[in-house]
Amino acid sequence: MTQYVASNSDAFHQFEGGVKLGIGSFNLMLSLLPARILRLLEFIGFSGNRDFGLSQLREGAASHSLRSILCVLTLLLYHTYVTLILGAGEGDLVEAEALLEPYQEKFPNGSIILFYTARIALLKGKFEKAQLKFQQCIASQHEWKQIHHVCYWELMWAHCFQQEWLQAYRYAELLWRESRWSKAIYMYQKAAILSMMPEEDVKTTGENVVELFRQVEGLKQRLAGKSIPTEKFAVRKSRRYSCSTPVKLVVPALEMMYVWNGFTIVGKRADVTEGLLITIEKAEEQLSNDPRPSEYHPDDQCLVQMLKGLCLKHLGRLLQAELCFTQVLSIEKRIRYDHYLVPYTLYELGLLYKQQGDVAKAIRYIENAKLNYKDYSMESRLHFRIHAALSNLKGSPVNTP
Repeated sequence: MTQYVASNSDAFHQFEGGVKLGIGSFNLMLSLLPARILRLLEFIGFSGNRDFGLSQLREGAASHSLRSILCVLTLLLYHTYVTLILGAGEGDLVEAEALLEPYQEKFPNGSIILFYTARIALLKGKFEKAQLKFQQCIASQHEWKQIHHVCYWELMWAHCFQQEWLQAYRYAELLWRESRWSKAIYMYQKAAILSMMPEEDVKTTGENVVELFRQVEGLKQRLAGKSIPTEKFAVRKSRRYSCSTPVKLVVPALEMMYVWNGFTIVGKRADVTEGLLITIEKAEEQLSNDPRPSEYHPDDQCLVQMLKGLCLKHLGRLLQAELCFTQVLSIEKRIRYDHYLVPYTLYELGLLYKQQGDVAKAIRYIENAKLNYKDYSMESRLHFRIHAALSNLKGSPVNTP
């Protein structure tokens, strides 16, 4: 009788909602960790199961407890950000839209609701709708500036995807002036975007691209004694401008787009992907016709081939994409600085074989990237993506609860 009363009391439902939020989030986040880290946590009794975590959060989201909205927001964060940055971008946008729909009806002008509406539109390749919703989100409130900054970041990328470089630069400039998150990344992003523009357009901004790149290293910060991986990457790339005769970076904004897994988003739009492919092929031609190749030439060739392969893959031209990726691997020993290109290319080649239905070959290439390469830029980020890809390929959850 006591158990019956407890199960029907409001306090019990609130408690149950909190438990589902906690257990669901804990399992989901732990399931993202690479196996080598997870093994240490298992030794002290922790485990993480993605499917169990998602089911707990879904049950919590469907309840009427105070924590149901927190379960919804956790699921939205997972489907729209976590799977893209730490995975292969396989978030469930159908579920994300279904979770958001009742709140869109109740709070149509809520800033968080508008933000996630825009983010989902962006991930679906509806860039024009996304830009409109992000602008509405900015206009909806002025107290929480951090939401404005996240919107500026998303708008910057929306314009980058469409190669609207001047508009993208304006949002990069706003971030540089207003946000404190990472001045080094914002400075590098500004310089990278300007590098994609014609000289006459750069002059209208009043910026000196070389000087911007030279400032990046001095803006690097340390958290708990550690450098931020993307800042370290930006600093390494910027060092090409530190000498008296700078060596220009090749398509740096598209390289950063890849770092943030933006090609997964661009791939939803064939017309936009075709536009990026044209830009990459122009860079490829310039490298081929360079009369005085620099020491960075093999690295630049590999970068261009990897990005070209990504575009071709998303356009369904899989054999041509494979040729681009294998070309990177064929000149691996000539790479001098950007060693990250080889393991990342192996990972992309594995995903390509997965798309072709050759699961065994896909696993072999991805495990090659995992086991045989170390001490390269953004190594941890790739290991997260590898973990997600292998979990998906092997068709089993990470652990059992």
